[in-house]
Amino acid sequence: MHVLSGDLVLKIGIAGTLESNDCIITVTESSNLIVEVKSVVYDFFGEHIENYIKTILKELKINKIKVICEDKGALDYTIKARLITAIKRMEENK
Repeated sequence: MHVLSGDLVLKIGIAGTLESNDCIITVTESSNLIVEVKSVVYDFFGEHIENYIKTILKELKINKIKVICEDKGALDYTIKARLITAIKRMEENK
């Protein structure tokens, strides 16, 4: 998906749903690494989710991306699958 913002074309990848036990991941190009987590279980798992996303990005050797994770209680494997899918969708739009 491409979003026009003034003269800037922003590439976006989105994966997931806002159903229970799932998450929606939105990724956009960025000049640095930004990870934002919004979660119904943030007080208990917010820091873990953020660190887990950063670990996956490090494994993928990606350090210039903005990730927004809207979590509804997703397990780690779901977060990973959604993140990888969103990244692939963003790359397909280049």
